[in-house]
Amino acid sequence: MKKVKTRFAPSPTGMLHVGSLRTALYNYLFAKHNKGDFILRIEDTDKARFVEGSIESLIKTLNLTGLEYSEGVFRAEALAPSNKALTPDKIAQKGDFGPYVQSERLDIYRKYVDELIKNDYAYFCFCSQERLEEMRKDQQAKKMAPMYDGKCRGLSKKNSPFQKGGKGGFVVRLKTPKEGFTEFKDLIYGKIKIENKIIDDQVLMKSDGYPTYHLANVVDDHLMEISHIIRGEEWLPSTPKHILLYKAFGWDIPEFAHLPLLLNPDKSKLSKRQGDVAVEDYLKKGYLPEALLNFILLLGWNPKTEEEIFSLDEMIKRFDLSGVNKTGAIFNTEKLDWINGNYIREMDLGELTKLCVPYLVEAGLIKKVSSIKYQVLSTDKEADFDYLKKVVALEQERTKKLSEIGELVKFIFVDRLEYEKDLLVWKRMSFKEVKNNLELAYNELEKIDENNFTKNNLEKILRDLMEREGIKTGELLWPLRVALTGLKGSPGPFEVGEVLGKGKVLGRIDFAIKSLE
Repeated sequence: MKKVKTRFAPSPTGMLHVGSLRTALYNYLFAKHNKGDFILRIEDTDKARFVEGSIESLIKTLNLTGLEYSEGVFRAEALAPSNKALTPDKIAQKGDFGPYVQSERLDIYRKYVDELIKNDYAYFCFCSQERLEEMRKDQQAKKMAPMYDGKCRGLSKKNSPFQKGGKGGFVVRLKTPKEGFTEFKDLIYGKIKIENKIIDDQVLMKSDGYPTYHLANVVDDHLMEISHIIRGEEWLPSTPKHILLYKAFGWDIPEFAHLPLLLNPDKSKLSKRQGDVAVEDYLKKGYLPEALLNFILLLGWNPKTEEEIFSLDEMIKRFDLSGVNKTGAIFNTEKLDWINGNYIREMDLGELTKLCVPYLVEAGLIKKVSSIKYQVLSTDKEADFDYLKKVVALEQERTKKLSEIGELVKFIFVDRLEYEKDLLVWKRMSFKEVKNNLELAYNELEKIDENNFTKNNLEKILRDLMEREGIKTGELLWPLRVALTGLKGSPGPFEVGEVLGKGKVLGRIDFAIKSLE
């Protein structure tokens, strides 16, 4: 049996799209599940859309997600210095089937184009853009599908312009058969049969000497020994053209699997117009790479159980193309928030705090002084990492994405809270009753030594107070929690009290009491 080998072949036209990440993930999982290889190839033949730095960005994002590949394009520092660098100190390639960047393979494509022309599977087309545009308008007016009319199909194939070193003024088109059918089995959509007469004579080589996707990906996939082509549904109509090319070359045809589209909640195709689509944007917002992968896994794949949380190793073990749906998947950010929150809750507190520190700095709450010391900007006091761990722990259960942490714990760092005094009232209590209960709490807490101002000790003392005075839980803990946080929803007063410390706790209770007078 032929070894499984898949590829992810993005174009360097900007940041990595979440749909492209799903394509990469499914290719990775399928290869790993079948003990095969997963490679990265860069398809940069569309020079008009090339974005400087996007290759480096693509590699960095893949590295962050943990989708490791065995050959292709890498960051130069990840490989031995002896490897060929595309861009000094930035990009390098590794593998036996390179180059892995299409713009470096132009001679290869020209060789195979000449072979197609020689064997009458392709032809030169000298039609001008003006003629092609007029042809399309005429076809549209007649309600016909726009496709090339074959004007240049019968031209002599002798004296190849490539052999003369010529460029420009012509393209090379695939000479598709006009009778019969092209059939193939898609691993997701099943058997597909297309009439050859509706398959366009697709351009294979552009006038600038660069190949189109149709030629380059077929040649590369064959030479790089790709066994399974797993790509987006938008390439399904092009597959018959690719199969005709494989047949023209006399090559084995790989297996095809086309993935359903990612959709906005309104069922339109996922696009920038309705929100973020770049993986980098989601990572900046504080979505964990492993949570994003987990979410994207479920956009089109059904584990056939009620499970929804999967580690990368579990994904590899469970993934199979038979679980991929045929219908488009809704990109639901609420589900992403839920999955990300689940990962945050399960994280080691120290690791979580390290990830939260940049967001606390960005929120203007702290300033980094050294690798272990931070300055609280509202008080100019120093805070060590252990203190920040306690702060983050307060909201670990409620945080859905790391970028929320600044707003969630802001109450810890501010000098003075701002809230309406009505918020201190539990149910139908009067201001006088609330004030009296806070005064009782103040008097008890004032007696505690600073070193014993811990969550457990605070809880014991205040619960003893409630039992002794006949105060219901909500009648004391609600106003106390609001006094300490200024919020309707927040962590409990015992945890908050320990983090704030005795001085701040008494000061905030006193402020609440005075607001009620």
